[in-house]
Amino acid sequence: MKASIRITLLFLLFCNLAYSQKEHEIRVKIDGFQEKELYLGYYLQDKQYLLDTTFLGEDGYFTFKGEEITPGGLFLIVMPPDNQYFQLLIDPDNQRFTVHCKSPLNPTEGMEIKGSDDNKLFYDYLAFLAAKRPEAVSLQEAIDNPETPEKKKQDLQEKLDALNKTVEDYQDELIEKHPKSLTAVVIQSNLPLDLPEFEGEGKEVEVKKWQYAKQHYFDNLNLTDPRLLRTPFLFQRLDHFVNKMTVQHPDSINQSLFYLLEKMKPSEETFKYYLIHFLNTYAKSQIVGFDAVYVFLAKTYYASGQAPWTDEEQLAKIIENANKLEPLLIGKVAPNIKMQTKDNKDIWLHEFQSPYTVLFFWDPDCGHCKKSMPEMIEFYNQFKGRGVEVFAVCTKLYDELEECWLTIEEKGMGIWFNTVDPYNRSKYKTIYDIKTTPQIYILNDKKEILSKRIGAEQLPEVMEQILKRGEHN
Repeated sequence: MKASIRITLLFLLFCNLAYSQKEHEIRVKIDGFQEKELYLGYYLQDKQYLLDTTFLGEDGYFTFKGEEITPGGLFLIVMPPDNQYFQLLIDPDNQRFTVHCKSPLNPTEGMEIKGSDDNKLFYDYLAFLAAKRPEAVSLQEAIDNPETPEKKKQDLQEKLDALNKTVEDYQDELIEKHPKSLTAVVIQSNLPLDLPEFEGEGKEVEVKKWQYAKQHYFDNLNLTDPRLLRTPFLFQRLDHFVNKMTVQHPDSINQSLFYLLEKMKPSEETFKYYLIHFLNTYAKSQIVGFDAVYVFLAKTYYASGQAPWTDEEQLAKIIENANKLEPLLIGKVAPNIKMQTKDNKDIWLHEFQSPYTVLFFWDPDCGHCKKSMPEMIEFYNQFKGRGVEVFAVCTKLYDELEECWLTIEEKGMGIWFNTVDPYNRSKYKTIYDIKTTPQIYILNDKKEILSKRIGAEQLPEVMEQILKRGEHN
């Protein structure tokens, strides 16, 4: 049954950090409020921050005054000590208005607003929703009650549908009459997506619904409107689109991020904010292979001069990191390196023949290496008869080389192929970005990277999946 989802009160917040030469002046009076200070707050993504504090004036008003808050958005007036709050709209073209609340316990009831048509429109809308909500809740509870007769449920559902239609008509009329108002933008941005009927059944229909929903996910939300940056629902919608609506594979994520960022470009601040956000997100990602998203963003936007706010040193670092990571992305052919065996014979990694090669960088003094060694040995004994070989690289140089061979003998590591590079001629630490050990890569017979930077304890499960897929063919 259709619930009155459009009647639910919106939880509307904002985030803001931009300023310009004009001024804002927001005067707030709250009858019965005993505290002497009031806060102007905002949301940045899903967190709350304080923007300004003001104190009670002799005229009985709290006045927030200063440089223009551009380009506006949804703000919080926060009341200490419990930090209860209510929302206000601040528009780029109107940042001087007065608010009079009749009670700190319910500041929005009977609120008087002077000088801001948008806020009056907004609170008229919230009052309309508040008036309709009790009836909607009552109808839905009766419909959900198992003791309600089926015939009566049908009548109740018709009433609920009619009530929902009343709300929809109100929203549509407001949007039509005040299309440029922030109230209309907020309402439209949160309208549910109307899905058409799809032919077929079962999974086929679900796939069609998902494809349609992803394609039309932002039909009601204008990513070019700079005011939306200062609303929490923008972040929530973007996060859902990227992490829930998009297949969690680097190629698919790259497509989604490119689509979003290109849409945002007309709103320079939104584009800047989310490009930085996505770059940082995937720079810190611990998910195997997601470094490809960082490389994509760095190459597509930073290396092409589309992030002019970045200082030269930071820009060079971002591009350098992307250049280091790119040859090591999953699906790339692993860089070829020339190593030495114990008897001083040279061997290139690409000469090492095996359907699957586990490239294993380790250090005798590394605590994590010592801990993982029994797991590596167990793994090798389990998979060596299934086309899997280990190409191990001890990272000690010539003056400590003996430690490699002693450890190999003591720990029983001679069961696989062991190598060193005494003089670092191959520069493998730079090429493979070896900052810590152990480091593990899984390669196929073409020496393409199938997986990487996984722990020894993960190897059996990952290798089993790779063998099932037959990725050496």
